[in-house]
Amino acid sequence: MGKAVTSGILDVDIIDLRAYSDDRHRRCDDYTYGGGSGMVLKPEPLFRAIDDTAGDAAMVVLTSPSGKVLDQEMVKHLYETKDICIVCGNYEGVDHRVVESRVDYEVSLGDYIISGGEFAALVILDAVARYAPGFMSNSESLLDESFENGLLEYPHYTRPEVCEGMAVPEVLLSGDHKKIDLWRHAGSIDKTRSIRPDLYKEYLIRKIRGE
Repeated sequence: MGKAVTSGILDVDIIDLRAYSDDRHRRCDDYTYGGGSGMVLKPEPLFRAIDDTAGDAAMVVLTSPSGKVLDQEMVKHLYETKDICIVCGNYEGVDHRVVESRVDYEVSLGDYIISGGEFAALVILDAVARYAPGFMSNSESLLDESFENGLLEYPHYTRPEVCEGMAVPEVLLSGDHKKIDLWRHAGSIDKTRSIRPDLYKEYLIRKIRGE
C-alpha cells in the first residue's frame, strides 16, 4: 500500500475530524438523545469534513455494523467510482442526519463489532486498491481469486511434491492445462459447498438462470 501511494498509483488523504470541530476542546462526539450508554459522532464536524473533502464527486461510504456486508461486487463498484470518501464510524455511530444527507453506502465487514471504523476503512481501501492498474505485480491473479466467480478459490500446492506422506495431486503435475482447469473448478465447487453453503446455493441459482 505504501509503495502504491509513493509511486502515485493511489492518492490517499487522512482527514482529522477534530480539525472541523468548532468546539474549543475540538470535541466531535456527544451523548445520545433518549439516553443509553456510549457516545455519538456529532453532525456538524462531519458535515464540514465531508463537504470539504468529498464535494459532489466522491462516493461517501460509512463504516457501520448495520451496513451492507462488503463483498467483491461492492468492491468492484467502489473501484469504478474512482473517488471514495470513507467515514469511519466510532462509538455508538454517527448522528443519523449525516447518514440521511451525506452517505451513499453504509458498509459492514460482517456480523461482529470492532473497536473503530478505521480498521474497516483499511480493509475497504486495500480491497478496492487491488484493482488499480499497477497495484498488483501480477494483475491476472485477480481473475483467479476467491469470490471473483462466486466461488471460493481452489486448493493450492507448491514444492516439495511429497510432504509428510501427502502428495501433490497428479493432475497438477501432468502439464495438461485443460485437465488442470477442470480440476481447479471442481475443487472450487467442492470447497464452496463444504465451507460456504450460502455461496454454493447462490452459485447453483446463477447456473440455473444461465448467468
